Amino acid sequence: MGDTRAPAAGSPAVAGLSRRQALTGLLLTAGLQRAGPARAAWPPSAVLRQTRELMGTRVSLTVVAADTPQRQAALDAAWAGLAAGSVQLSRFTPDGPLQALARAAGQPRWIEVPPLVWQVLGQAQAVSQATDGAFDVTVGAYRDWDFRAGAPERLPAPSVLRAQRLWVDWRAVERHPQRPAARLHRPGMTLDLGGIAKLPLLEAALRTLRDHGVHDAMIDGGGDVLCQGSHAGAPWRVGVRDPRAPARLAAVLSLHDGVVASSGDYERGFVQAGRRYHHVLDPATGWPTRGVPGVALRAARVADVNGLGSAIMVGGPLRARAWLAARPQVQALIATPDGHWLTPGWPADPSGAGPRGSTG
Repeated sequence: MGDTRAPAAGSPAVAGLSRRQALTGLLLTAGLQRAGPARAAWPPSAVLRQTRELMGTRVSLTVVAADTPQRQAALDAAWAGLAAGSVQLSRFTPDGPLQALARAAGQPRWIEVPPLVWQVLGQAQAVSQATDGAFDVTVGAYRDWDFRAGAPERLPAPSVLRAQRLWVDWRAVERHPQRPAARLHRPGMTLDLGGIAKLPLLEAALRTLRDHGVHDAMIDGGGDVLCQGSHAGAPWRVGVRDPRAPARLAAVLSLHDGVVASSGDYERGFVQAGRRYHHVLDPATGWPTRGVPGVALRAARVADVNGLGSAIMVGGPLRARAWLAARPQVQALIATPDGHWLTPGWPADPSGAGPRGSTG
């Protein structure tokens, strides 16, 4: 998540970064916008940043537009869409669409769902198929895990996870081909869209801003950053923390339009007996992933990266290389116990001065 004490672009270290700040996200946004002559065209009042708590994380919207009632109306509409969408996509919403699907699991009838849920389920199926099930929204069946703030730090019994494994299978989720409806084939199935819901919501918020005439904006949602237009004529600057040493920057990326998405074991979790247990679960076992502590992905389109970070944490570096080879439009930084693996085009140093080929 953005840290208000972010360094100047090119600084290799994040000075004063606390442990809590280091674990809230890989991406830094505040303070990284490069100064330039075009900035003078906008008065200071044109740059506005608003922050709210949504989807279990801190979400920040930054816009560059004249200080008018229309600007505030655009922001209000974007926030309203984010709030409504987060309710629809949460498995914890009482009587929400995901709970309705779970109650009807194993029954042949279709359950009507909001178009947003239907859309996200389609994206989830595409990622699951492309990654041979490394990404799987039916991990919600491992319901004994609870990584929410304030929840008891309890480990499920291995026998419980083995029993719940019978309800985990992305192929048992069916979307109606013509209308927003879905069904789950097996009793006991539960969906968890946490690994794929956030980016479509952030993307929709930027679209709402555009529809209201605000074309220069950035949204930062707990490890995922989307940009459109420019920051007063200069590119938006996004700093990527080193997943293996979050007090340092691994890269500073310049964007006009695009997305930088991160996934990692730093987001939600707890430590017991020296091991960190976190929210990214391996569908095959029900246990948190090990081996890839963090991933950062950059692309022009949300659809190219959504869900892929979680899949990489499950599948590991070797499978990730094959998946990314099939997506040349995606640039990636993957942290491993042995170092970093980079795709061609990912900046080789924190200044972002130049590209480097993939390294292992």
